[in-house]
Amino acid sequence: MTLAARDEAARELMDDPGCDAAMLERTYRRFAAVNALVAAPRGLYRRWIRPRLRPDRPTRLLDIGTGGADLPRRLLGWARRDGLQLEAVAIDPDERAIRYARSLPAVAGLRLIAADSAELVARGERFDVVVSNHVLHHLGREELGALLADSERLLAPGGVAVHGDIERSRAAYAAYAALTWPLQGNVLRGTFIRADGLVSIRRSRNAAELAAVVPPGWRIRRGFPSRLEAVRAA
Repeated sequence: MTLAARDEAARELMDDPGCDAAMLERTYRRFAAVNALVAAPRGLYRRWIRPRLRPDRPTRLLDIGTGGADLPRRLLGWARRDGLQLEAVAIDPDERAIRYARSLPAVAGLRLIAADSAELVARGERFDVVVSNHVLHHLGREELGALLADSERLLAPGGVAVHGDIERSRAAYAAYAALTWPLQGNVLRGTFIRADGLVSIRRSRNAAELAAVVPPGWRIRRGFPSRLEAVRAA
């Protein structure tokens, strides 16, 4: 496997509507721990979200393709700890994800909706921050363009959109394969995380590829580990 080109034909097991429901639930349950390691949520909070928070008025955040909603839960917790106000709307078109997220204990300031970004545009919603995590690699060029266009429409004046994803590389693939290998029989047992994570890397873009498909006004930032951010300030 060369990883020289994006594997657009590869499909993640959990995207199959008929995938094993118990494995899918276990996968959602493990996302929080895995994303804490590979998705750099703390950096997202410090760089893009915390500077926009205030103690006297709420900042509105939208998380697109939220999955099990571990990201907005974590962001709300950090904001609360810092004495700042944050409200989060987490959306996912997959009702299985929203159903799982709603089964968890409620978190103040979090609203979960089975919807896509176009539906919120149609409702006239506006947000100070629009984010997503590990969504872009699922999308073809036209779908990605539509998501970024929706993100622009959803931004309030002075807002920022930050879509974080994996950067495809041999090093990223090898590191993920090596780190998850010993966890297959325990932490990751009965989940899609290892198999789908490797597919995600194959489907993801590198920095040059992502820069070539984002509209004018968006910029690409590299981060650690093997992270890309597509950023647009309103």
